Amino acid sequence: MKTLLAVDGSDNSYEAVRALKYFARAEQLTLLHVLNVSKSVQPMMATRGDMEEFTAREQSMRKDGERLLEQVQSLLPMHAGPSTKHLRIGSPAEVIVSMAGEQKADLIVMGARGLSPIKEWLLGSVSHRILTLAPCATLIVQGPVKAMKQILLPLEGPSDAEAAIRFLQLKPFHDAVEVTLLTVLPSTEPPLPAGSAAAAAAAEIQEKQAANIESVAERLRALGYQAQGVAVAGAPAAMILQEATTRRSDLILMGTRGRQGITRLMLGSVSHEVLHKMPCPVLAFH
Repeated sequence: MKTLLAVDGSDNSYEAVRALKYFARAEQLTLLHVLNVSKSVQPMMATRGDMEEFTAREQSMRKDGERLLEQVQSLLPMHAGPSTKHLRIGSPAEVIVSMAGEQKADLIVMGARGLSPIKEWLLGSVSHRILTLAPCATLIVQGPVKAMKQILLPLEGPSDAEAAIRFLQLKPFHDAVEVTLLTVLPSTEPPLPAGSAAAAAAAEIQEKQAANIESVAERLRALGYQAQGVAVAGAPAAMILQEATTRRSDLILMGTRGRQGITRLMLGSVSHEVLHKMPCPVLAFH
């Protein structure tokens, strides 16, 4: 598995570094720090003094970035795999996504930026932009990662299940994990009488979803995972967060619900809602 670790020196960034000890040895580990140098400090009509100040500032930021990458490399777990350091200038989200494509990464690991939910929803944070644009799975870490044994895997449908299996086939975790597959059913309060055709159709859909999730669990068990299926009723994001908290999940592994580009960024998705209030790290796959 090829992994890209994006760091910015924040507390969550260092937690992302520590989280690597719960993942399998990387075939290739890329350490990336992006210098977000504002172009406004280098106007076209800048004086010589302005240019000298800008150059000095950029050189200072480069040195700080190089020190950060050296420190991060020294903190990597012993089994992390061969690593290379990269210092780039540009928009953090765009550079991270570009580097992930360039390196053919299977996983991006990074700390949450820590913006408030309102700011993230309206403006988009670095983590949200990457979730929207990344060509691979993305792990967002917010706070200490104490273990990686109990995995909650919400599934919306067949495409979600296939994407999850493709990722888990990579055997991304260092130690054995237990996977709880979660399907969220519509609220069980039909507006028509219980014996109506609508109620019967709803019951049939629930039985089909239960059978589908058990089928996915069997496929994961065949890959060597401990897996079980659970069905609950309610609003998807709320139930995912509730189950993750109740089960004390170490990780929420979930799809990005199939929305693409600006549509997903503007309207939000279940994965984005979960990211706002995540009780543990979220690993989103496509």
